[in-house]
Amino acid sequence: MRSCACELGMLAGMHGESRDGPAIEFRDVSYELPSGQRVLSDLNLQVQRGETLIFLGRSGSGKTTTMKMINRLLTPTKGEVRVEGMAAAQADVIRLRRGIGYVIQEIGLLPHFTVEQNIGLVPKIEGWPPDKIRARTQELMQIVGLDSQLGARYPHQLSGGQRQRVGVARALAADPAILLMDEPFGALDPLTRADLQREFLALQQRLHKTVVFVTHDLNEALRLASRIALMEAGKLITVLSPPEFLRSTDPLAAAYVRAFQTGLNSAANRGPS
Repeated sequence: MRSCACELGMLAGMHGESRDGPAIEFRDVSYELPSGQRVLSDLNLQVQRGETLIFLGRSGSGKTTTMKMINRLLTPTKGEVRVEGMAAAQADVIRLRRGIGYVIQEIGLLPHFTVEQNIGLVPKIEGWPPDKIRARTQELMQIVGLDSQLGARYPHQLSGGQRQRVGVARALAADPAILLMDEPFGALDPLTRADLQREFLALQQRLHKTVVFVTHDLNEALRLASRIALMEAGKLITVLSPPEFLRSTDPLAAAYVRAFQTGLNSAANRGPS
């Protein structure tokens, strides 16, 4: 009974009730592939409630691996991941995942479902009455900037930006306290990406979710993050606010800033073509 009560408490917290301590915690977490190759080494990190923590790093640095251990798509080889104060490994995996919104670059919409059906998928699984699902779907479409007339369309009838908005709405449908976003805007054109970044900031100011976000783009991290967790070769290098990151003397952080500034200067100094 005690473990059941703990799990019910964790799930209640994941749906908005106030709890003490960090929303997510990594304690000495490592991950190895079956081949023995170590992908993540001795990660210790806390994600605070209501913040947007962005994992920044190049491909293969361990960003997505770290994120996938939060909702148990991967299991640590060593150490412990805690979600809402409880070891994720002890939670029912289905309940855990339903309590965490998940947005990926490929979006993952069901092609044979309409927009409304995709957004209402988790509430339907949870047994919500149809009227409540319909109302929630309409509310979320408005929140993420989708015209209500799009509700009857299928994913292939939408633009890339519209599909990504549907993905965000679906992740928020059951009102999870935690949202995981794995390079959600990376495949979009620059203008649409900038629009969605702006809308994400407005959404977060309204909803105050705990967001873990993966990107390799420093500009995106500086714009969206409460804190930036810099990863390299499976190790956490530093965790800094955006202003701290720009001033950091850490060699890797400083290299990112130099590359970012070089890109801006190169564009400014090209002259007419």
